[in-house]
Amino acid sequence: MVYILENDPDIRIIGTACSGESALEFLGRHNPDAVLMDIHLPGIDGFETTRRIMATNPIPVVVCTASTHFAQIHTAMQALEAGALAVMKKPRGLGDPAAEAEAAELVNTLKLMSEVKVVRRWRREVASATEVNPFVAKPLSAHGDFAVVAIGASTGGPPVISQILADLPKPFPVPILVVQHISTGFTAGFAQWLGTVSGLPVHVAQDGETPLPGHVYIAPDDQHLRVGPAGALRTARDPLHHGLRPSVGVLFRSVAECFGHRAIGVLLTGMGQDGAEELKLMADKGALTVAQDEASCVVFGMPGEAIRMGAVRFVFPPEKIAQFLATSVRPGLKKGETDG
Repeated sequence: MVYILENDPDIRIIGTACSGESALEFLGRHNPDAVLMDIHLPGIDGFETTRRIMATNPIPVVVCTASTHFAQIHTAMQALEAGALAVMKKPRGLGDPAAEAEAAELVNTLKLMSEVKVVRRWRREVASATEVNPFVAKPLSAHGDFAVVAIGASTGGPPVISQILADLPKPFPVPILVVQHISTGFTAGFAQWLGTVSGLPVHVAQDGETPLPGHVYIAPDDQHLRVGPAGALRTARDPLHHGLRPSVGVLFRSVAECFGHRAIGVLLTGMGQDGAEELKLMADKGALTVAQDEASCVVFGMPGEAIRMGAVRFVFPPEKIAQFLATSVRPGLKKGETDG
């Protein structure tokens, strides 16, 4: 890993550590812009090391793992929950056709994450007690039953999504469609992890399937997720949108066109502006639109842009989003029925 980082002129390595304990000791004396963390460490693992970093001396942490096996994904997701900003697969060795692209993705992610201003992370039960007043952009209009909830997230999204899903009542009366920007190769493990922690059936979306009430569908690796005219899910490796695939905007636009006012759009923590414009389209068509509040966001880019555009009706912290969905959603349309 060192040789990959050293090849970039914008990166200077100030130290390495061979264990979690030595990493914590080093960080007690130095303050780097970012930390690249291996999951597999002697002594305390990458998850616990990340948790201790974020509870004492917060520094942007990018987690790396050589495996996409569920056990490693679960630990990586725990590290995200503890405050790591991203999880990446270790680049393959020199000579592999994918090695150069994977190395470039890792370097670019580390450089981007080094610019994030992280804050100290306390245990979830303490943080979730914070009271936040909702912002209301326009009065809530009365309309019929909802048919779908669409959620979009990027940096910092996995633990927020898991909290929202875990706090929803079971069974939940409508399908939940999710686009999470995550490194290629981790989507299947992410879906498994979400299913474990949330208690809801979570799937990687399949092209042509009809979404079921109470089920969660995650956009596949490197494919956009959208809803077709008849309400079926469509997945495809279409051109990038906002430089991304999958894109939150692609999902939100299709939901706006298919379900109109019978949808709820939720935009969570993340860099950039993916989904903001399309959340405005959802709002213009009468959908309920929700953004995560700034205080609980790792990066307020996506929800902040949506609020600036007037796309958001309500702003809540994650636990309030789950409560809002639980009280707002009633049994939706019949199978295959849409707004148009």
